[in-house]
Amino acid sequence: MAEHKEQLVVIGNGMAGVRTVEEILKKDPERYKIIIFGKEPHPNYNRISLSSVLQGDTELDDIILNTYEWYEQNNITLYTGDPVVDIDTKKQTITSENNVTLAYDRLILATGSNPFMLPLPGADKEGVIAFRDIEDCETMINASSHYQRAAVIGGGLLGLEAARGLLNLNMETEVIHLADSLMERQLDSTAGTMLKEELEQQGMRFHMEKQTEQIVGGDRVEGLYFKDGTKLYADLIVMAVGIKPNIALAQKAGIETNRAVVVNNYMEADTPKVYAVGECAEHNGIAYGLVAPLYEQAKVLADRLCDDTSTASYNGSLMYTQLKVSGVDVFSAGDFMDGEGKKAVRVHDEFEGVYKKVMVQDEKVVGSVLFGDTSDSPRLLDMMKKQEDIGGMSKAVLLPSEDTGQTESPVLSMAPEETICGCNGVSKEAIVQSIEQEGLSSVEEIKKHTNASRSCGGCKPLVSDLLQAVLGDEVTEGQVEPMCGCTTMSDEQVQEAIRNRQLTHTREVMNVLGWEHEEGCTKCRPAINYYLGVVHPETYEDDDRSRFVNERMHANIQNDGTYSVVPRMYGGVTNSDQLRKIANVADKYEVPMLKLTGGQRIDMLGVNKEDLPDIWSDLDMPSGHAYGKAIRTVKTCVGEDFCRFGTQDSIGMGIAIEKKFERLNTPHKIKMAVSACPRNCAESGIKDIGIVGVEGAWEMYVGGNGGVELRAGDKLVKVESGDELLEIMSAFMQYYREDARYLERTSHWVDRVGLDHIRSTIIEDKETRQFYKERMDHALEHKPEDPWASLTHNENKRKELFERKAVELV
Repeated sequence: MAEHKEQLVVIGNGMAGVRTVEEILKKDPERYKIIIFGKEPHPNYNRISLSSVLQGDTELDDIILNTYEWYEQNNITLYTGDPVVDIDTKKQTITSENNVTLAYDRLILATGSNPFMLPLPGADKEGVIAFRDIEDCETMINASSHYQRAAVIGGGLLGLEAARGLLNLNMETEVIHLADSLMERQLDSTAGTMLKEELEQQGMRFHMEKQTEQIVGGDRVEGLYFKDGTKLYADLIVMAVGIKPNIALAQKAGIETNRAVVVNNYMEADTPKVYAVGECAEHNGIAYGLVAPLYEQAKVLADRLCDDTSTASYNGSLMYTQLKVSGVDVFSAGDFMDGEGKKAVRVHDEFEGVYKKVMVQDEKVVGSVLFGDTSDSPRLLDMMKKQEDIGGMSKAVLLPSEDTGQTESPVLSMAPEETICGCNGVSKEAIVQSIEQEGLSSVEEIKKHTNASRSCGGCKPLVSDLLQAVLGDEVTEGQVEPMCGCTTMSDEQVQEAIRNRQLTHTREVMNVLGWEHEEGCTKCRPAINYYLGVVHPETYEDDDRSRFVNERMHANIQNDGTYSVVPRMYGGVTNSDQLRKIANVADKYEVPMLKLTGGQRIDMLGVNKEDLPDIWSDLDMPSGHAYGKAIRTVKTCVGEDFCRFGTQDSIGMGIAIEKKFERLNTPHKIKMAVSACPRNCAESGIKDIGIVGVEGAWEMYVGGNGGVELRAGDKLVKVESGDELLEIMSAFMQYYREDARYLERTSHWVDRVGLDHIRSTIIEDKETRQFYKERMDHALEHKPEDPWASLTHNENKRKELFERKAVELV
């Protein structure tokens, strides 16, 4: 006679409840007859990745964690689209919406949370939604095909991810936030400001410290009013102001609740045979909303249900977050705010958009914020979890990447027991053992066997680096870092395919190479546009829609929605006519500020968008491309004509270089400088390309970078003539243009390919140098015209082009 199995019923088919089931199946797969009820008509999926679906980086099938086949293989009965509506704790039965009534021996509440909807007048109108599930994603996608203007209420993580997705859907997107800083629960004010600046570059508009008073419109929303009397038009409003535990069912059943279902250290509710896990559970007064604590709870509960006493009880979780916010790496953990008794180690590189803060109290790391570079996060998180005594340690131990310059992956120096995947608690040692013992050879296989990178995906680069370190050349082909979520191909593979298959248009690249999302995304479209322009300079017509907002507008957007205009001044040299033009234009358009830039230019700040074409017309000066992935500036010192130390004509050389290469598109911005002597008054030693005059010769330095993470340029060559210098510069830049990945600075490219390799390619091999020099000459013959020069005396044409290029931001 078959042994009777206890019946385990799970209410909720989300990440926490199903993870508990997964852990039970690992420990004792024959212990229970398992039945799961889910509200949504889908199998278990990764809710964290909903933003990727909305943004077009992935498809719904790609975020499914457990397929229908998995439920069948593990003899799990699944009821989808049928939420439980009643629990009888005395009879130990549940009843679903579709009148399915079942008895339970053990009951797990995993009902998660509901989005909090502000109780505003008009909130019930069509077009006012939350961002919580697949249905919300589908609503936004459908709305984007009929409407143009979207407003997101809430500048937290969820709101910003929704806004990024709406931008990808070509909707004009405004973000409304009550606080004065974005993501204030995960970031301090400095990091929040940096994030806001980055997202404004992507096209988001922000309304900070604004409180919505009313939503207006007919049957469908048409806009909203703020309490300060201002208004905003919108066809779609997404509320992302927080979540609240879904405890209505528990309350109805008489199970003890506070903010959520109250549980003890073993996730047991006050009612016999009833447990709670995930966002609907409250432990020691805390209801966690992050995935890592939910999985820690699931492990403890599974052990309890399998009578395993070897595992410690649940005693709460260290709060931390590691993720990408619209392409920006972010990590925060613990108590990262300044306060009495705490001291901070800070690194702030405004040039590279990197900010790091580590908070120390009583000789222990108690919190941290990392923005732009999160490579130190595993080490810091491990120190916090272990409450490691850091007395006597230096900054180099807290932030080792600052000393190494990140020339190698941080995973190589991690201790075996350190955690790589925080969401799922997977250590470096566990991954290495799986690779060696299970014969794993791809990141996808590691994810399936260990759960590493299965949730938020933030640790995927570390997993990939560890795989490469363990296997070397044995890594499965294709397991390189893909260009974006639209493809499995790397930048290098896409470039090679464009050349070999003679692909000539953005959509053709996506179609031929099997893009998963036919529109691409904000990461791959600009890259493809750039690669096509490099491969086919004479025939390719630049795709303006594939450029960032600053490049489309030919000006830098500022935090208040105005723009910054920087006309070009060759070599930093100007004259009275140019200065008079700038002054007249500044007066005419009431430009709030004129500022001298570090590149020896004049920046006109606070320009209204509608004035941009007329300002360029009145200036009648070429653009300085201060917004572009192109040659920005060539800074010069006064040179031998005026300086008693000067050995060369730095001004003449600087102007010649700038006029030769201006408007040339490059993988990232390029800054240059020419100094007339080794005193380096033009700061040539920290530029992408720096030229230093010495007695009778020129020295060329490459790969320099300013900022906190200072990188001195490497000396590439010393030549005697200006003609030879220009020839080598041409070869170097063309090699960089064709070999570097899009958005890879020269400093990173030089580190990656090696200075010796570059020197052997374009200095020692004169035939190859000539090849790249000729390729550069060809590119320069077909470089784009100045965006406004041809429009100066044709007002109608200028207005028409501006309207075509402009993106409505207000």
